[in-house]
Amino acid sequence: MAFASFKEILIDGLKNGYAVGQFNVNNLEFLQAIIETAEEERSPVILGVSEGAMKYMNIEYTAAMAKTAAEKATVPVILHLDHGSSFEVVLKCIRAGFSSIMIDASHYPLEENIAKTKQVVDACHVLGIDVEGELGRIGGTEDDISVDERDATLARPDEAVRLVKEAGIDALAPAIGSAHGLYKGVPVLAFDRLQEIRDLTGVPLVLHGGSGIPDEDIRKAISLGVSKINVNTENQVSFTKKIREILNNDQKVYDPRKYLGPAREAIKETVREKIRLFGSNNRA
Repeated sequence: MAFASFKEILIDGLKNGYAVGQFNVNNLEFLQAIIETAEEERSPVILGVSEGAMKYMNIEYTAAMAKTAAEKATVPVILHLDHGSSFEVVLKCIRAGFSSIMIDASHYPLEENIAKTKQVVDACHVLGIDVEGELGRIGGTEDDISVDERDATLARPDEAVRLVKEAGIDALAPAIGSAHGLYKGVPVLAFDRLQEIRDLTGVPLVLHGGSGIPDEDIRKAISLGVSKINVNTENQVSFTKKIREILNNDQKVYDPRKYLGPAREAIKETVREKIRLFGSNNRA
């Protein structure tokens, strides 16, 4: 089937209390694992592609692989730009055939974030492409942030309303204390802020840095309006751990299929756990 509607899938999750996983694609084995597991679990799925992954795989190869996967799949599949940094990158993804876009202008002042995000929305909506925007700063694990500094990085509800209304985005990724990469400790999410943003904006919300957040916090975030959760690091860790295990145990292994195949299966188990945790299984 053709790529599914990003907005429709997320709104269904918002209405019915589940979240759809965005699982990032880093190579062919990641793509295969994600699609196969989504099929087995009867779950809609979002294929996230970062700019770094596009440079590694080539944007045309990436889009072609995803299109083939979607055409063969019997569950809804979405090809989503993850953290697009500029209008120029967005245009490249549109031309390549991406079905939805995330523009990340969150590091700019609010007025500039709104303007840059609206430029992307205006270009995408005429083509039927949905857009995710971001507000606040979603850190990386190298950040060492004090309580006061942390509060300053969180999305403000009043600014969230402005970004949603003035830019016209279809989904919002508000910074609520999650981070990309591996967490040093247990993340502390600002659920009160998340609830206020949900109540004020009414749009599907996105949780970035989903790897390593406790299950109970994931469930609570979904209950407060999160209908898309991004996962990448846990799949990378599972993939690499299996390869390292195989190569360490047998120095004679040289055929990539002998370690990439099992590594693909390791990703599948991680994706399966997340799909069931998010409640998107049996929703396709």
